Amino acid sequence: MTKFLTSKKILITGGAGFIGANFLYQVANSDNQFLVIDKLSYAGSLENIQRAIELENVEFCQLDIADKNRTHSIILDFQPDYIFHFAAESHVDNSIAGPEVFIQSNILGTFNLLECARSLQHFECFFHISTDEVFGELEVSEYFVESTAYDPHSPYSATKAASDHLVRAWGRTYGLPYIITNCSNNYGPYQHLEKLIPVVISKGLLGMPIPVYGNGQNERDWLFVDDHVSALVALAKNKRYFGSYNIGGDNVLTNNILVRKVCEKLDKLQPRDYQYSSLIEYVVDRPGHDLRYAIDSSKLQEHTGWKPKVQIDDGLERTIQWYLQHLINHESD
Repeated sequence: MTKFLTSKKILITGGAGFIGANFLYQVANSDNQFLVIDKLSYAGSLENIQRAIELENVEFCQLDIADKNRTHSIILDFQPDYIFHFAAESHVDNSIAGPEVFIQSNILGTFNLLECARSLQHFECFFHISTDEVFGELEVSEYFVESTAYDPHSPYSATKAASDHLVRAWGRTYGLPYIITNCSNNYGPYQHLEKLIPVVISKGLLGMPIPVYGNGQNERDWLFVDDHVSALVALAKNKRYFGSYNIGGDNVLTNNILVRKVCEKLDKLQPRDYQYSSLIEYVVDRPGHDLRYAIDSSKLQEHTGWKPKVQIDDGLERTIQWYLQHLINHESD
């Protein structure tokens, strides 16, 4: 159990999704009341949080935060002290194919939550979980800091940038306490199969081609989801509101290196009559694909003492073990 806040009412949006579910499992066994909301789209599932919502202090409500009237009714009835806003459409490819749902969820949904929050009686902080993609693309050896100018390059990152700006504006204009976190690429248990590491695992197990965009030289900073959760907990306990913090894993790798690491671990953990790396297939790059993201988390570390603990090899092994258990179990059901 993660030490957390005490005797508070906490709203978690997107709690049945990847990061929200991991956050809930880490904090639910604490002296707080939790209301978890999620619209249960393709990327969110009650199976992800079944054990947590069976606890007496956790309640679940299926809700689309783009529905203004119902969102206001449910949240104002619960009267949370804290909101942890994970809910978002987050898959870049999907945003390119159909951006409207990203505008509805990421912009309008965040607006609805902010309007609810400033109507609450004893509200303490709005935690807005965002992404490093709002900053655009880095040159070689550069790192994003909190003051890096916004330069989003996809419909997804543009809608997340817009929601970040809304949160800051509500803080400045209405005095709403907030923290914005811009995190690097998360990985770990419960991540949807559309994301890169689960794609490599699932395609590899099926003996199917493992797609890698372009030449595979795009660089990302990989953050194990448990480290992300511990950073949010540290910020909640620190209580320095009205600001933004970058959260990174100190694991910057090209997609080529990352995919081959996953393949090597699959060779060891679930051997087949082929090497998984033989399945790698380079495919046409997606539009607007940024070359490099990397996070400088020094402000967060200075203010809270937090540091990422999970190195990439350990995190990948834990992640692969989880997917092996769950994918194979589902195949045998």
